[in-house]
Amino acid sequence: MPHFPKRYGDSVARLRIPSGFLLVATFAWLAKPDVASVALGLPLAGLGLLLRGWAAGHLAKNRSLAASGPYGHLRNPLYVGTLIVAAGLVIAAARWVLAAIFGAVFLFVYLPVIELEEQHLRRLFPEYTAYAARVPALLPRLRSGGSAGRFQWMLYRKNQEYQALAGFLAGAAYLVWRASTA
Repeated sequence: MPHFPKRYGDSVARLRIPSGFLLVATFAWLAKPDVASVALGLPLAGLGLLLRGWAAGHLAKNRSLAASGPYGHLRNPLYVGTLIVAAGLVIAAARWVLAAIFGAVFLFVYLPVIELEEQHLRRLFPEYTAYAARVPALLPRLRSGGSAGRFQWMLYRKNQEYQALAGFLAGAAYLVWRASTA
């Protein structure tokens, strides 16, 4: 993973939410879905959403190191889930320019934020360095390098992952509507 200056990472961390709104507007403006693209893309996006939900149910932010569930296979399942959702939505939107835009945002906004979060986790949890040595950052491995733990709906709700579900459902409805009027 590339290294970014902390000042840059801090700056883009503040831009993550506003850039998300800009991405949604750009997506809505550029999307040209058809029935086939929606049928291909939405299931992939749904898989990314499931990964995000699974991760949220194992994440007790700043209380304990998440190392169970998907965190045993990769350190950043929420971000990978977001990337899979974006890939599915790009396919559903049938506009490859969106892939370039989403890719640039991931590279220049999300990767620096991931680096900042990992620095925070190293300070907060002494065991993070050993965990990071066992578990890859973004490309999952089949065998878990994490710990045992169960999915908790309470954590899913506390992490407000239902907002990602609501956003996905709104985006999916928009794409289906656009495809049906094309």
